[in-house]
Amino acid sequence: MSSVTLVAQSKLPTPWGIFTLVGFEEMATGKDHAALVMGDVTTNEPVLARIHSECLTGDALFSLRCDCGFQLQAALERIAKQKRGVLLYVRQEGRGIGLLNKIRAYHLQDQGADTVDANVALGFAADLRDYTICADMLKALGVNQVDLMTNNPRKIKSLQKLDVQVHARVPLQEGRNPYNNFYLNTKAGKLGHMLEQDDKEA
Repeated sequence: MSSVTLVAQSKLPTPWGIFTLVGFEEMATGKDHAALVMGDVTTNEPVLARIHSECLTGDALFSLRCDCGFQLQAALERIAKQKRGVLLYVRQEGRGIGLLNKIRAYHLQDQGADTVDANVALGFAADLRDYTICADMLKALGVNQVDLMTNNPRKIKSLQKLDVQVHARVPLQEGRNPYNNFYLNTKAGKLGHMLEQDDKEA
């Protein structure tokens, strides 16, 4: 049984092209999630795909503390360039701890903690995200295999365990700057993200 229900869809014009916006409801929590789809993604050819966890601060408020907003725009641009692909926008803010706890974690980071230690200090695991809904969203869209835009090996392993064929990993390194350098280096060093490290920090 699927963990999500496809509720509605519509056209979504963006600066990069016209996507189909597909809305899903997560059955267990009632949370809403979305997919942006372009072209025919139901063929057997690998689909360029991105699983993007919600980041209000980066996606909507232009924060330089992370690379999320930069990755979101780059992923949509790449999909539009190929005229085929899917981006899942999943409501799992702050690697699953939620917006308010993410702000609390930011406060600890302002005092010197890294992004992993801050989550742990608040009583959370470093990464609480569950990719079951992502696998079910892809299946509902008719996606058979993906070329996944990610730097996170955990995403790849999680999808493979959920019977999603990951044909290839497509690196997505965007938006490094002095304010997120320590954050990105921590993700590489402690979470295994496949990122080039840089010693220049704010």
